[in-house]
Amino acid sequence: MSLRPTKNMLIRTRVIMIFVILLMVCVSIGSLINIMIFKGEKYQTMASQQQLYDTLISAPRGDILDCNMKTLATSSPAWTVYITPNGFKKLSDKKADKVRNKIAEGLSEILGLEREDILKKSKTDSYYVIIKKKIDKTVADKVREFITDNKDLKLSNYIGLDTTTKRYYPNDSLASTVLGFVGDDDQGLAGLESYYDNELTGVSGRVVAAKNAKGTDMPFTYQMLEEAKKGNSIVTTIDSYIQYTAEKYLDDAVAEEQVAERGAAIVMNVNTGEILAMAVSGDFNPNEPFTLSVEDTNKLNGVTNEEEKSKLRTELLNRQWRNKAVSDTYEPGSVFKIFTAATALEEGVVSPNSTFGCNYTYMVAGNTYHCHKASGHGVQTLAQAMSNSCNPAFIQIGQLVGANTFSKYFKAFGLTEKIGIDLPGEALPNYHTLDKMGPTELASSSFGQTFNITPLHMISIAAAAVNGGYLVQPHVCKKIIDSDGNVVKTTSTSYKRQVVSSTTSESLKTFMEYVIQNGAKNGIVAGYRVGGKTGTSQKISKILSTGQSALYIGSYVGVAPINDPDIAVFVMLDEPMSGRYYGGAISAPVGSKIMKDILPYLGHEPQYSAEELKKLSVTVPDVTDFAIADARDKMSSLGISYKIVGSGEKIVKQLPTAGASINNSGRVILYTEDSETENVTVPNMIGLTASEANSIATKSGINIEFVGNTSLSDIKSYAQSVPAGTSVPNGTVVEVSFRDEGTADIATN
Repeated sequence: MSLRPTKNMLIRTRVIMIFVILLMVCVSIGSLINIMIFKGEKYQTMASQQQLYDTLISAPRGDILDCNMKTLATSSPAWTVYITPNGFKKLSDKKADKVRNKIAEGLSEILGLEREDILKKSKTDSYYVIIKKKIDKTVADKVREFITDNKDLKLSNYIGLDTTTKRYYPNDSLASTVLGFVGDDDQGLAGLESYYDNELTGVSGRVVAAKNAKGTDMPFTYQMLEEAKKGNSIVTTIDSYIQYTAEKYLDDAVAEEQVAERGAAIVMNVNTGEILAMAVSGDFNPNEPFTLSVEDTNKLNGVTNEEEKSKLRTELLNRQWRNKAVSDTYEPGSVFKIFTAATALEEGVVSPNSTFGCNYTYMVAGNTYHCHKASGHGVQTLAQAMSNSCNPAFIQIGQLVGANTFSKYFKAFGLTEKIGIDLPGEALPNYHTLDKMGPTELASSSFGQTFNITPLHMISIAAAAVNGGYLVQPHVCKKIIDSDGNVVKTTSTSYKRQVVSSTTSESLKTFMEYVIQNGAKNGIVAGYRVGGKTGTSQKISKILSTGQSALYIGSYVGVAPINDPDIAVFVMLDEPMSGRYYGGAISAPVGSKIMKDILPYLGHEPQYSAEELKKLSVTVPDVTDFAIADARDKMSSLGISYKIVGSGEKIVKQLPTAGASINNSGRVILYTEDSETENVTVPNMIGLTASEANSIATKSGINIEFVGNTSLSDIKSYAQSVPAGTSVPNGTVVEVSFRDEGTADIATN
């Protein structure tokens, strides 16, 4: 029998083969159509992800500058350290473990991280895992050195550095509550950084580059680069020198008066609303915003319960970040009498010649109010009532004004709403609405109690009182500029509205100057005409809720030069525990010191009275390298006393040095040999009159510079810049501060 296939069998076989081939072709074509047409975009994306490395380039935030273009905040280069764990899949288990352990060991030491945390991250199935953000160049170089030192393990395949930026504040804590800070993602979290976050944030760039199967870049293959665009910069109204001055004197006062709830100081241009300085004591370093002060750290360490500790830490951080001048309200007390006087004068219910009686108490609707002076002030004019800070007089003025008119002006002065400053977290006032303002509410409001406003509201009242009657808009941003310096936006300095007439404003200037000359003398600044008002308010609600006593806020607002108003200075000390609490005694001296330093800086030339000239300091000339005879002539021509030490032929050294200020009765020590300086011991000059302090300073061989109020012969000193008992070179200048301890301005019921 033949085994060869028949013709029919061959035909059937061919048909089946053709069918199978056609079926395979159809399936292939169908798959291609599905891949190329229906799922083409999906597979294209997957291919791109495998073949291309796409990363964002961080854009630098815009700078924050002071009014003189000095940098307050900027962005500097930084690096993010990352690893690529999926790259270990191509290694043997033994080799992968060796590389992982080496990376964890090296990076933990360089970056200050836990080894186990890095090791855990290296075992994830990911192409990109961040190990640490925002490291500086020094640390980044150490990472690069670590990679180079371990070439045998090819660590460059598993460790990378991405360029980014880090926010930097070159002046540390200067104006920190105004500037704020940013988070890890460069988003503004407080202050100007938060309020102007959109303007400061730049546009990220992008790099797309080809990579090989190991996930590393393939040079010269493909790369697309979109440059990052820096954000716009903010030019502020803050003046670094004025800010530093305000912070310095505020911090000194907070420490000296043992202030429990911090203090605040504001310096504002009364005509434009520009904030030249805004200081808050107990602030922070925005370079390390999550670092607590030593005092707060000690509080935290005293708590053992972890939940309570975490809660306290959050509270302490929020407290140090909080801008007290913007986010806190307070009962203004007697400084608010400026408003009551302005309202009454404008409405014509009183005149500069009106008189008011005070016999210590005054009764309204069955409630008795007291004056701070037990014997009363008797009959007094409006100017005298302001200077005496007499509550009964201002209750009478408030009753003459009436609730309707008082409420109308309260709204006109902007006290029923936020002030509208360009900073986050601004507080709303808490006040008596017209329907709830009875005789007692009107009485207490007339001298600044039972309602709350912010320090910004109070300084705005003072500005309107002296600038012709116009309400200004306090603001911190002067203008916004792009990366090329072109102006994008300029802040308007136009007035909101006129709240009182220029005639009323002129009267208020006269009254405020009278207050400083006759009542709040600690606000006096030698050589300048100053107007102002002090206040001391009780924290009644806190006293009632806590049972504590003697809780006060001492405040002061001053304006200078009062004859041609330029700046207003506000100072508030919240809960002083030193035993002193009157605003005239603790806050006015701070305002005086700030003005003394910044008025000459702002170009205001002093005009000294005959009495002031007697105590006027003189500037020490430079006589180094002078022959002795020439040095004698120079000192004598200026009326400066001197002492020559040594047997040389010319002056080689002098104390105080050239440019220092000393009192007219001071002495300069001139050395003719480069020998050891004569030392003297600083005496105790606290609790003395100006004459007594000057006498003891002269006898001790030091020079004295008077600071503060020395207008009366019985005013005593309360502080000196160099502690008693300190050994200093003969001729050293010591500042001695004076104030009137007898001032009183308390607002009580």
